[in-house]
Amino acid sequence: MKVLVTGHEGYLGVVAVEALRAAGHEVHGLDSGLFRSCTLGAEPPAVPGVKVDLRDVQPEQLSGFDAILHLAALSNDPLGNLAPGITYDINHQASVRLARIAKDVGVGRFLYASTCSVYGSRGGDTALDEDAELAPVTAYAVSKVKVEEDLTGMADSDFTPVFMRNATAFGFSPRLRLDIVVNNLVASALLTGVVKVMSDGTPWRPLVHAQDIAGAAVALLDAPAEVVRARAFNVGSDSENHRVSAIAELVAEAVPGSKIDITGENGGDPRSYRVDFSRIRREVPAFVPKWTVAEGAKELAREYIARGLTDEGLAKTFIRLQWLNHLKQTGQLNEELRWKPGSAI
Repeated sequence: MKVLVTGHEGYLGVVAVEALRAAGHEVHGLDSGLFRSCTLGAEPPAVPGVKVDLRDVQPEQLSGFDAILHLAALSNDPLGNLAPGITYDINHQASVRLARIAKDVGVGRFLYASTCSVYGSRGGDTALDEDAELAPVTAYAVSKVKVEEDLTGMADSDFTPVFMRNATAFGFSPRLRLDIVVNNLVASALLTGVVKVMSDGTPWRPLVHAQDIAGAAVALLDAPAEVVRARAFNVGSDSENHRVSAIAELVAEAVPGSKIDITGENGGDPRSYRVDFSRIRREVPAFVPKWTVAEGAKELAREYIARGLTDEGLAKTFIRLQWLNHLKQTGQLNEELRWKPGSAI
């Protein structure tokens, strides 16, 4: 297929591009360039594409594609809490607009990167499947629910939206993120010798490696339309549901000599949920997760050391909220998170 990846310069995007190319697809990208400088080590391979804000996409930029993998978003809860209005503009309104344009120009399949955080505050030890009641607790998660609802109403025999409810991502990507739990804890262990957990350690988190998310996208592109049309699939594996305290233990094992410090200063986290991944395993058998948190933590430690992760990088470049604040404070972005005239993008 000829596939357009939105957010192709981001954390998941560069990994997905590599996986799609390896599967034989022709891949193009669409990205605003917000996180292009958030690179640890060598730059990822170049991708043909367009530089455009998601809110400004035009029909001619989507014409001719067989499928779209839509990853572009303001990508975590702290960003959503800082600017919920902008989060809804980009993550909800612009995403739905993108899908409408895609349908109008004849794109047949639309893979949407949703999230398991739509289950939000369910808590407890019961694993939640895709039919569970949704309980989003942040602007980020609410925006994902709204897009799923709107795209469901657009589905027909010629347009197949698919909702990838990804577990919390981890694992190395050249466009690094350190504001996700495993990546952050490994960086903390290496830089300070302490695996610092600021919650009480009790919340459940489902976790999935970035490469496995990319593998799911490849499998869902090839799956029969009647199986996946307007349906949600939890993306991950049952064995990788962990309490945060258990994640800390796996990180400490991956970074010998580090110590665990569960401070509890932020109290209990309302985002606590276990997830059932049997639907994708049963209905999309081509998707086979390959990574565990234990293996991913070791991978991260190796890559951080080899590529020279520094305290400065941890403090600013690889934490999305801090990076966007840096771009605003240096006069490159306006309050709507748009590039100002003359900014280097």
